[in-house]
This record gives sequence, C-alpha cells and structure tokens, in this order.
Amino acid sequence: MSALRIRPALATDAPLMLSLIRGLAAYEKLAHEVIATESQLAAELGAAQPVVHALIAERAGRALGFALYFFSFSTFLARQGLYLEDLYVLPEARGGGIGRALLVELARHAAQRGCGRMEWSVLDWNSDAQRFYRSLGARPMDDWTVWRLDRAGIESLGYDAGFTARRTT
Repeated sequence: MSALRIRPALATDAPLMLSLIRGLAAYEKLAHEVIATESQLAAELGAAQPVVHALIAERAGRALGFALYFFSFSTFLARQGLYLEDLYVLPEARGGGIGRALLVELARHAAQRGCGRMEWSVLDWNSDAQRFYRSLGARPMDDWTVWRLDRAGIESLGYDAGFTARRTT
C-alpha cells in the first residue's frame, strides 16, 4: 500500500473538492443544501489572502478525504483558533487512519500559528464521529448551542442596501 499524502487544496482542486463536499452532504443527508459551485470554490481557494483553507488526503493519486478549515479568534484567549468546518473520508477508506492524519496535520498548522484551540461541530446522530473525536482527546461543549442566521435571515436583519448603522458614542 502506498503512503498517505496530506496536501493543501489548490484552486485547481475545485472540481475534486466539490465532489468530496457532495459526498459529505449525502452522508449527512443534506445533499439538497449544496449550492456551491466549482468557480466559487476555485475563487476562495485561490484568493491572494484566502479565508478558507483545505487539506486533501490522497493515496496513489486518489483523493480519499478532505478537511476544510479557517481561522477564528477567541476573545477570552486573545488568540487565533482553528475552526474545522468539515472533515470527510470516503466510506470505503474509513478506519484506515485518514481522519486522524488530517487532524494531526490540522493540529500542526494550529500549533505553528499559536492557536489557543481547535473547534468543530458534530451532528448529534453521528456517534461514530463522536467516538472518534473522543479517542483523540476532544470533548463536546455540552453547554453551548450553535445558532445560525441563513442568507434570508441576514438580509431581514439589515444586510440589505437600506441598512444604516447607528453609532453610539
């Protein structure tokens, strides 16, 4: 068996990334929510100062998984954090250390940047992922609930052109 290679995703990997994202979405029963396009991914991954980063795990030139992440900031720690948006390994490649290898590489990136923590979300029903993350020493943040505004919510809250910010001084 050839060695596992973890490499940064490039703009030219956009078609591959979209295929992997669709695989993740299908696994999570959220395929209907994928509206990303190859051109959007290419633009984000190829930006001069990218907001998003991704790693691709491959063996013998075949992509087996990916991790998509960005850097956040903790006000309490006054340090950057690494937020893992998505981690996905092809079903037929699971159990072979690929997820662990991706997380080890992410931890290396986080340590190099002086990050105070790494965080991610896990679906409540994904007990396999929860067991895996616990085996690495991660712990759930049970006192926290993720909240979200979607695009329509952002616009209704005032994102549209008619919004005027008021300053209080």
